[in-house]
Amino acid sequence: MAELLRTHPLEAWTDTFAALPAAVGITVEPFVAMADVRLGALAPDESARLGVDLPRTPNTWVPAGDGRAVWLGPDEWLLTSTAETPEELEDRLRAVLVPHGGAAVDVSAQRVSLRLTGERVRDVLARGCALDLHPRVFRRGACAQTTLGLAGVVLLALSDDGSDHGVLVRSSFAGYLADWLLDAALEFTTTEQ
Repeated sequence: MAELLRTHPLEAWTDTFAALPAAVGITVEPFVAMADVRLGALAPDESARLGVDLPRTPNTWVPAGDGRAVWLGPDEWLLTSTAETPEELEDRLRAVLVPHGGAAVDVSAQRVSLRLTGERVRDVLARGCALDLHPRVFRRGACAQTTLGLAGVVLLALSDDGSDHGVLVRSSFAGYLADWLLDAALEFTTTEQ
C-alpha cells in the first residue's frame, strides 16, 4: 500500500513567516507523531514502562527520548516522537497501557506545531493570551492549555528567558492562528526593519 502524503495546513504561510524579523520569529514545525495517553491503573511512577518518566507536576513538560511528554490533566499526557510513525508510537504505548486499563490514541493529525522565537515573542503572545508569561513564572518546562487569539492551544515554554515557545494548535484553527500571529507581530515588523 502506498503511503499517503500529508499536506501541511500552514504551507502557504511559510514564506510570510520567514520574512519576519528575528525579534518575532515564527516557524512551522514538521509533523510529529503524537499520542494522547491515559494511565488507568498504571501509576505515574511506573511510567518507565512507557519508556519515559511522565511529568507529574501540573502544567509541565519534559523531554521524552526524541520527543516530549506534556502534562494535560491529572491522568492525561500528550507524548510526541520525531523518530516513530504515529502507528508505531500508538502501538508501543498501547502494548504497555491496555493491560492496565489505560489507553493510547493517535492524535498526530489533530494538532499543528509552531515555534515562536525572538526577544518580542512574549509581547506578541500577550496580545491574545491572558497568562503571565514572564520567565520568572513561565520558563522552560512549563506548559499551559489556554487560548491565544481565541484559538485553543497548548503553549510550551522552551527557554528560560521567554524567547522561545512552542504552540500546538488544532489543525482546523491553524490558518486562523497564523493570520492572528502575523497581525499581532505587525507592530514589530514595521519598527524593526
